Amino acid sequence: MTKLNNAVIVLTGATGGFGQELTNQLLQAGSQLILSDLSQAALDSQAAEVTSEITTGKIIACIKSDLSHKEGCQALYESIKALNIPVDILINNAGIGLFGRMDEVPADKWERLMQVNLLTPMRLSSLFVSDMIDRRQGHIVNISSLAGWIAPGGMAHYSCSKFGLRGFSEGLFNEVKPYNVKVTAVYPFFSKTPILQSERFGTLAESGSGFPEHLATDPAKVMAKTIKAIVNNKLHVFPDKIANIIHLLKQYFPKLYDLMSNRFMEH
Repeated sequence: MTKLNNAVIVLTGATGGFGQELTNQLLQAGSQLILSDLSQAALDSQAAEVTSEITTGKIIACIKSDLSHKEGCQALYESIKALNIPVDILINNAGIGLFGRMDEVPADKWERLMQVNLLTPMRLSSLFVSDMIDRRQGHIVNISSLAGWIAPGGMAHYSCSKFGLRGFSEGLFNEVKPYNVKVTAVYPFFSKTPILQSERFGTLAESGSGFPEHLATDPAKVMAKTIKAIVNNKLHVFPDKIANIIHLLKQYFPKLYDLMSNRFMEH
C-alpha cells in the first residue's frame, strides 16, 4: 500500500477542478503537498483558503510553472530539488482539452495540447523516477481519461494524448516495478470541471450543442476513488461508473458500444 500520511506529493494542475479536489482530500489524509500551476496568484489564493479550512497535512510550496515546454518541466523539477525534500508521489494532473475536426483545429492549439497532456507527464516522470528508483520507493500517478480508451469524433487530438499516456503508464509500470516504484493511470469520464468549457473549432463546433453537462460526474467522488486506488497501488483505474461501463462495453462488446455511440452522436 502507498501511505499518504506525511507523504511528500507533487501535484500539477493544482488549481483546476481535479487539482482542487486532490489538494483538499490529500491534505485531509495528512499529506505534504507541493502545488504547481500556471498562475502564482491562483495557487497562493487556493493555498490560503484551503489551509484555513483544513488543519491536517501541509502545503510545502506553491510553484508557478508553464509545463507546455521542456524548459518549464525542467525548471519545476529543479525548484523542487532545491527544497531538498524527497518526493514520494508525483501526480501528473495538468491537462487541457479542445474539440474540433482534426484538420480544422489550429496546429499550435493541438501541438500545445500534446505537450501538456502527454509530453509533460513523460518528462516529469523521467526526471522524478530516477530519485524514486535510487530510494526504492515512490509512486507516479497519471490522470488520463476515458478518452484514453475511446476516441469520439471531434476528440482525435485529445484522445491521442490520452491513449499515449495510457501506453506510457503501462510501459513505465513494467520498467520500474523491480525497484518498488508504483504507477497508477486514471481514466475518468467527463466531470464537472473547467475542461467541459474547452475551446471548440470548425464544423463540429458549429453543428453540435456540446457535451450534455447533466451527464458529467462529481469531481469530489471521482478523486476520492482515485485516491483509494493510489493507496491500493492499482495500475488502471476507472473511478466512476460511467467510465467503467463504457470501458467494458468497448473491450468486450465493441459492436454494441459502436451502436450506442452512434445513436448518442445523432442526438
